[in-house]
Amino acid sequence: MNAAFLAIAVIAVYVLSYRFYSGFLSRRVFGLSRDEPVPARELEDGVDFVPTRMHVLWGHHYTSIAGAAPIVGPTLAVIWGWVPALLWVVVGTVLMGAVHDFSALVISLRNRGRSIGEIAGTVISPRVRILFLMIISLLVWIVLAVFAFIIGTLFVSYPSAVFPINVQIILALLLGWGVYRLKMRILPLSIVGYALLLLAVFYGQEFADALPALGQISVGTWVWILMLYSFVASVLPVWLLLQPRDYLNSHQLVTGLLLLFSGLMLLQPEIQAPALNPNPEGAPPLLPFLFITIACGAISGFHGLVASGTTSKQISCMTDARPIGYGGMLGEGTLALMAVMAATAGFASSSEWFAHYHSWSAASGLAPKLSAFVDGSGRFLVELGIAQGVAKTFVAVMVIAFAATSLDTGARIQRLIISELAATAGLRLLTNRFVAAALGIGAALLLAVTQAGGKGGLILWPLFGTTNQLVAGVTLLVVSVWLRRMGKPYLYTFIPMLLVGAATLVAMLGEVRGHILGERWLLASMGGLILVLDVWVLLEGFHMLYRKPNPPY
Repeated sequence: MNAAFLAIAVIAVYVLSYRFYSGFLSRRVFGLSRDEPVPARELEDGVDFVPTRMHVLWGHHYTSIAGAAPIVGPTLAVIWGWVPALLWVVVGTVLMGAVHDFSALVISLRNRGRSIGEIAGTVISPRVRILFLMIISLLVWIVLAVFAFIIGTLFVSYPSAVFPINVQIILALLLGWGVYRLKMRILPLSIVGYALLLLAVFYGQEFADALPALGQISVGTWVWILMLYSFVASVLPVWLLLQPRDYLNSHQLVTGLLLLFSGLMLLQPEIQAPALNPNPEGAPPLLPFLFITIACGAISGFHGLVASGTTSKQISCMTDARPIGYGGMLGEGTLALMAVMAATAGFASSSEWFAHYHSWSAASGLAPKLSAFVDGSGRFLVELGIAQGVAKTFVAVMVIAFAATSLDTGARIQRLIISELAATAGLRLLTNRFVAAALGIGAALLLAVTQAGGKGGLILWPLFGTTNQLVAGVTLLVVSVWLRRMGKPYLYTFIPMLLVGAATLVAMLGEVRGHILGERWLLASMGGLILVLDVWVLLEGFHMLYRKPNPPY
């Protein structure tokens, strides 16, 4: 099967879904209007509530949700064959993930920028607010540990990426200061910044060669460094680091995807993976584990946290929710598409593919999965005349930059959630943003150091995937209850909730059982607690959904 033809077909589906389905949701289901007030203008504070131009915020939102997960998940899931992986990416993105992100963003905008967990307390019950916030906090706890390990692994595997990533942080700080304090125009300034970033990519290997000690830093040490960075990033104003870095990342993402697609079109490679490989050696069952392995590339509860936790506080016009919410998820689906292509058509032959994916144990390490994307994508770029070393550095920097953005955003979301829970419990000390950030980052560091050993931290990946999808299901349930109470059609969010909820509940039961058998008691306890909290929230949500009379919201 020609990979270029498949990619074109999927992009066509994405374009049509945005043109027609998102337009239908915007008009008929949510009734968006440009004249509606938005939280960023009503509650502007210069720290979290900051009105932001659509294209700038699109870059922040896109790169915050497009972390390493839509790359890691698909590059593992292709072990079951390229057909199930690609089908879940496309169907999940169009009918579930994009709907989830869009609806979570809209409901937050219409609730003064509150998080989806806090909204659940108003829509369903105050008790559900606490339960859901606890689930979300557990999810972000896992996210921070997993993404820190992903970045650390990439730094160890590709030390040439260290210099460009640090240059990007400095450029982002300068860009934020120039735009918000010196009132400079963001587009030309960001283009100059991106050109300097590309220059840093070109010299990344030379920097790594000049400092061979970089190659001696372990993944664990990088995790400590990254957690310290996350603490600093989570307490800074969004305009100083988060927004400008994401804007630079959006340039990088668009450029990277265009280059990768151009290389794919020029190379016209054949897919080397089998269409269906239902029983690879040592692998868990295709169903339901396909749905949790490819998490963010199809639907992700973390996206709803980003949408309601940070993005909704920066939207300057209500109708911007459609391109940012629905369109942003289509962008992530495009990244997941490229991950599938790189992990199936980026190999020179089918024998090379089977050597990499001959068993679950061979494919399930973090470094092999990331190298499948970086090396496969590098092959596409080499076809454009880019030197192999520079091509791999460019792709590695792109992946690290996205993962770091998710790390930044996750740390900020965790800080806000801890503050919300502390305010409810009357613990004033924990409402301080520095104390809340330190608690959130410290817990994630403890989880990463004590539990994420073995196969490069991927012992946490299935737990992340199942928790992530359970949060997505609860988010869709909260939105469905809100829509019904508003007298609006709710089946467009309720049906996806049933599908993703059923698959992930079964998967979580399997995860808890596996951790108990493996005597990983902390992970088993976390999974069991998440499962109990999720079932409790779902039962209360269903009760509220079909309660009569159902008063207007």
